[in-house]
Amino acid sequence: MREELRVAAYAVCVRDGHLLLARWVSRDGGERKWTLPGGGMDHGEDPYATVVREAAEETGYTVEPTVLLGIDTGRRTYPRRLGTRADHQALRIVYEARVAGGDLRHETNGSTDMAAWHPLDEIPTLERVGLVDVGIRLWRERPENGHLEPPATP
Repeated sequence: MREELRVAAYAVCVRDGHLLLARWVSRDGGERKWTLPGGGMDHGEDPYATVVREAAEETGYTVEPTVLLGIDTGRRTYPRRLGTRADHQALRIVYEARVAGGDLRHETNGSTDMAAWHPLDEIPTLERVGLVDVGIRLWRERPENGHLEPPATP
């Protein structure tokens, strides 16, 4: 099984009780879910620069990361071509950021198709990726070590 590692940086932008999100679109276009603005780090790129670049691409805004909230990781396996499988690990660096300029716009020909501000209390009703909940928890709880414990199960 092929091992893959993807490092990415994301922004939690909260303004007036609203969270800035971008809508991710699967490669085949069949799935659409809201996510935090951000994405994969280019080789040699600093994560701070990554989140600034990705947020601009996906939302039109220039963001200024203000606080490193934490690190999240996830792992999954999936099928690849020719019957092989991949063991994929995602390392996600999550910043709190503020909008410093620009105008809201939608990305074209990218991994997202729309950007919007959503009331924080309506986030649970959205079709979203798990990273949105992780980002909100990091923003609210602000763990000193940047690590979230898994939610308690009943």
